[in-house]
Formats: sequence, C-alpha cells, structure tokens
Amino acid sequence: MKLKKRILLPILALGILVTSASFKNDFFEIAKQIEIFTTLYKELNMNYVDEVTPATLMDKAITGMLEDLDPYTVYWNEQEVEDARIKNSGTYTGIGASVKTLKDKIIIVEPFKDYPADKAGLKAGDEIIKIGDITVSDFEDDAGELLKGASGSSVQLTFIRQGKTQTTTLQRETVEVHAVPYYKLIHGDVGYIVLQKFNQKTTLETKAALEDLKSQGAKKIVLDLRGNPGGLLNEAINIVNLFVPKGETVVTTKSVIEKYNKTYKTRNEPIDTEIPLAILVNGRSASASEIVSGGLQDLDRAVVVGARSFGKGLVQRPKKLTYGTQLKVTISRYYTPSGRCIQALDYWNRDENGDPVRLDPKNYNSFKTKGGRTVYDGGGILPDIKLESANFSPVTTALLKDNAIFDFATQYYYNHSMDNWEGFEVTETDFQNFLKFLKDKGFTYETETEKEFAKAFRRAEDDQLEKDIQKSYEQLMASIEQAKQSDLVSKKVEIKSLLTDEILKRYFYKEGLYDYQVNHNPEIL
Repeated sequence: MKLKKRILLPILALGILVTSASFKNDFFEIAKQIEIFTTLYKELNMNYVDEVTPATLMDKAITGMLEDLDPYTVYWNEQEVEDARIKNSGTYTGIGASVKTLKDKIIIVEPFKDYPADKAGLKAGDEIIKIGDITVSDFEDDAGELLKGASGSSVQLTFIRQGKTQTTTLQRETVEVHAVPYYKLIHGDVGYIVLQKFNQKTTLETKAALEDLKSQGAKKIVLDLRGNPGGLLNEAINIVNLFVPKGETVVTTKSVIEKYNKTYKTRNEPIDTEIPLAILVNGRSASASEIVSGGLQDLDRAVVVGARSFGKGLVQRPKKLTYGTQLKVTISRYYTPSGRCIQALDYWNRDENGDPVRLDPKNYNSFKTKGGRTVYDGGGILPDIKLESANFSPVTTALLKDNAIFDFATQYYYNHSMDNWEGFEVTETDFQNFLKFLKDKGFTYETETEKEFAKAFRRAEDDQLEKDIQKSYEQLMASIEQAKQSDLVSKKVEIKSLLTDEILKRYFYKEGLYDYQVNHNPEIL
C-alpha cells in the first residue's frame, strides 16, 4: 500500500501541475491578445483619418470574432436581451402582428386575430413606412421596436397597400403568444394538437389540450411540430414526459467542457403512456422540436411523419456581460436517447468556399431504438413515414427566402374573394399564374451545381483555358437554367402546399388554416 501511495502521489501532483500549467498558459494567451486588441482599438480611434464611432467599431469587431464559429453564438445588446426574455415568456405589449423589418419599411407578415393590428384593418403584405412622426428609412436602429409600447398607448401608422399610401391609428395591447394556438377532436377519435413554440407556457397548454381531448373521446393523438423553431429545453423534456414514464432519458448534451455533459430525464408522472401517438415534422422543425420527435421516436413511443427536420443540435446558454448585454454561446451538442447527434451542419469543418460541411448520406451511422428498430443520424430527425408535401427542396427554400410565395399570396388576396375554405385548392391555373408571377418578378436562385461549375470555370481562367471552354460552359449553364425551370414544375406538390397555407391565412387567419388542414393536409391525413 505504501508503494502504491508513493507512486500515486507524484502522478496526481503531475496531473495538477499539467492542469495548472495549461490554465496559466491559456490565461497568459488571453491576457496577451486582449492587451494587443486594446492598444490597437485605442490607436485606431485616436489616429484614423476619418471620424470613427467607438461603439460601431466594437460591434464590428465582435461580429467578426463570432462569425466564423456558428450562427447561434451571438452578442446581444440590452434590447436583444429583453426581446429574448419576452419571447420565452409568451407575452409582450404591441400591435399584435408578426412583422419583418427591412431597411426602409416594416412588412406585416401576419396580423393576429382580434388584436390591434387586425382591428385597425392591417393586412399581411402592408408596408409600414412611418410610425408616428418617425420615418422608418431614417431610423438607424431596429424600427420594429417602435411598434412596442405601454398597453393602451396610441400609435399612428403610415403604410403602403397595393401602391396606395394610407394611415391608421391603433392602441397597443398585451399580446398573448400561445404555444398551442389550436387543438381539436377530428375524424371521430383523433386528438390534433398544434405545438407552435417552446416557451414558458408550452407544457401547461399542451397538457391542458391533451386532457381536454381525452375527455372528448380522443383515442389517438397527432402532435404537429411542423415549423416549430424550438425554444426552452426543459419544456421539450416535459412534453416527452406527458407520454413516457418518469426516469426515461430524453436527451444528452456533450461538450469538451465537462460540466456541460449532462443527461436529461423525465421527472414527473406521465399523462398517458399507451395512447397511439404521431408526430408531424418538416424542414423547419428545429432544436426543441427535434428533441421531442427524436426522443419519442427512439423510445418507440411515437411514429414520426413528414420530412427530415432542420438539424439544429447545438445548445446555447446566455452569459451575462457588462451594461446589460449578453453572449449567447454554444456550449454543447444534443444527442437523442439512441445516441444520434441532432446537428446537421459541421461549422468547425468547412469546405473550400468556407461553407459548413454536411455529412454525406453514404456515411450515415445506424442506431437502435429502445425496441430495437434501426434509425440513422445525418442531422435532424428522419421521419418513419416520409411525405413529399412536407419537403423543403432547394427551389422551395429559395422561393421562401425570396418571399415569392408570400408576395404571390398578397396579390392573390386582392384579386380573389373567398367566404369559406370549403372546396378551396390551388388549381393548375393558379400554379401556372404563379410560374408567370415568378418570371415577371425575375425570380432566380443559384444551385450548388452552378456554384461548383462557376468555381471550376474561375480555375480554368487561372489555367488560361477559359477561351477554349467558354462556349461549352455557357451551354452547360443554359442547360442548368432549363433544368431549374423544370424543377419548379417537378416540385409542384411542395409549392402548392406552401401556397395553400399562405393564401388561406390571408382570409381565415391561422385558425381557419388549421380547420382546412385537418380535412385536407396529406401529413395530417
């Protein structure tokens, strides 16, 4: 025993010494780099030829430092910290509409039923150009913040609709953002629950919906997570807990930092461990949505239907900084109970263009669910039943990014009247009108194939071969352009599904859209 102790003590001492030395080396390197930056920042502000703003320079320095990491590690100023708090609480004071803030205008994306924007007659597609006496294009910060204010306070909005300038005055109200905006007993004995986000109300509202549906006679449950971007981790675990026993592993987090390696298990008694359960997901179901769908799939508690989810498996934690600011920093990765990594893109290994690498399907790894079924990684959650209507292919993603579907729905709304959704469908004529709309709009997008060929052609210029292959290159790109036009037609099912959703919201709000979907949507059916 004495001999073992004598050997062990020097080893422990060496370990402490190495750890301590490593810490000191890191500390010295950090201190050194901070000193270099501080002196550079000071000299730049004191000596640059043109006037510079210290705050602007610092914002750009912080942005530059973080941009090569991952898109979720970000710096939050005081307002952004407050916005995050409001988002998680599910309550805020404002006009009651989702909006998109651009440089010179704010576009109404969706007015919420019976809230101030809706009462004042604002519609999706309206472009707010002035808030009170402030012109949006002249406002340097986020003009969307001007829409918020004390409950009961008035605000006058100047907006453009279909080329005409109008004004309206509305009173701000407290707006409740429901995690579960809709649930209903459908097809006799199926309880359908839409779970829109993971905020502080999620478990409470989902549990209430589940219990109400069961009391109405629901013998099966469909939980709709399509388009749910995620949110609070604890709420995701609690949602799984509604359907599985106490003590089940739902998700684990892994990191190079030991304290962030954790296993999260269910902690409460469930509501129902037997009722048949289906989960709907698509390419916009992310983070907490993937924890729920992946956990229930791996525990063989639910069948997952739709399309592969987004693949956001990086865990963030806010860290307080000075003056009310925060750093939202990625600390670990999510893994499902079977061991699958949810994260799709590898931001730490990039290709020659600087883009994050995605795992090749040939290299997907297989895992076993609790009951022995085989499932695969590759980022996101792959459904047990895949449906074309739930997909987001490159062309449909480009259409959404370009707001083409949103803008066409706006045009459609002002050219068609509709009293109810019975019998509605996006017809072949509507689809052809959409293709013409894209042509008139000048819609275009660049495929990965085009990017690779363009890169190869630039390399040919370096090799002085461009004159020899110029004509062939132009013919090739023309062929790709033709293929892209064909791609629009080949993805008709995806596109018509998105058009249907956006158009119906204009007439009947989200509630009307869900009423339509429970009778017509392929994933629900």
